[in-house]
Amino acid sequence: MPLTSPQKQVVESTARFKVLVTGRRFGKTHLAIRELIKNASLPNKKVWFLCPSYRQAKQVCWSGLKERLKDLKWIKKTNESDLSITLVNGSVIALRGADRSYDSLRGVGLDYLVMDEFADISSEAWYEVLRATLSDRKGGAMFTGTPRGYGNWAYDLYMKGKEDKDWKSFQFTTLDGGQVDNKEVEAAKNDLDERTFRQEYLATFETYSGAIYYNFDRELNVRSLEDNNTTLHIGMDFNIDPMSAAVFQIQNNIINFIDEVIIYSSNTEELVKEIKSRYPERSIIVYPDPACRQRKTSAGGKTDLNILQNAGLTVRVKNAHPQVRDRINAVNSRLKNTNDQRMMFIDPKCKNIIRGLERHLYKEGTTQPDKDSGFDHMNDAIGYAVDYLFPIRKQYTKQLPQRWSVK
Repeated sequence: MPLTSPQKQVVESTARFKVLVTGRRFGKTHLAIRELIKNASLPNKKVWFLCPSYRQAKQVCWSGLKERLKDLKWIKKTNESDLSITLVNGSVIALRGADRSYDSLRGVGLDYLVMDEFADISSEAWYEVLRATLSDRKGGAMFTGTPRGYGNWAYDLYMKGKEDKDWKSFQFTTLDGGQVDNKEVEAAKNDLDERTFRQEYLATFETYSGAIYYNFDRELNVRSLEDNNTTLHIGMDFNIDPMSAAVFQIQNNIINFIDEVIIYSSNTEELVKEIKSRYPERSIIVYPDPACRQRKTSAGGKTDLNILQNAGLTVRVKNAHPQVRDRINAVNSRLKNTNDQRMMFIDPKCKNIIRGLERHLYKEGTTQPDKDSGFDHMNDAIGYAVDYLFPIRKQYTKQLPQRWSVK
């Protein structure tokens, strides 16, 4: 696949460290894979691709990397369990995640490093561990991702590219990438709130201090709602203190929260009993914390997922946790989108939902939600459901692969 003009600007830069801040679907993964291969084209090089999680690294990069190296006939050995590929010239390209102990990233001399979605990786991973891995080989690095707030370390790194001669920063919108047309970008304005749209599509740094759910307005998002006896949807969070469930219905893509369940010092079985007691013989779909596949909050060795399914509830759950910012953005976009439409309403009796949306704050000077306030449990329950039904991260039609070269 040929490089776009913006991608060429990044490739042609001679800076040792490159910071690439882009809108969604810019084509940064294609660019990252190309840079990995180019830097591994010389003999006996060590090259890494690092994501916030090991699973994410595999999902984002692994298959594309293998396909392109097969086309080049450069593969000597592939290690599927370690996510590493040894090339015929002795170079090694490996995928790594920052979700485990940073100690596992130490002690490796690297010639090149790509940190994907680096704003979602702790700054400690770079400053305390990874920067040193590049020193003895004088290796280079490329940081890629969508921007976060000004309080995130990604902004400092981006500004470094404006001031330090060894660094270079780039900023491109989704449209600059050429993979998503203008009609789709305009359509996204109906799905996203203004601040999220600017961040995710225009690649701008936004101020995220203060209220997390900044689009919530008690006067506009709270109104009396009736149970219309259609399917019930329930978002769930399994913290024992408290167990939290947000009950809603969907009509014309509008989310209406009609009830809430909060039980302290409880477990999943008790939460299910309460729901079944309130809504007997109703069609119910639940959207739990993805950790329900492993977590056990009840006796008997059953997972939370087993308990929900055995109770006759339809369970819809993602294989992995969505990123916290994606859950928050999904909720904000339902509260009010860029075109000033409100697609989420809460009945006045749902006092905990209203209180949480109204009062949950970020930790001062950060983009991390305050977990000590107690408002996060119900908001998490809402977020799991909204993110599943109306996710910010949409799937786009995959383009057919094209022949390409690293020359």
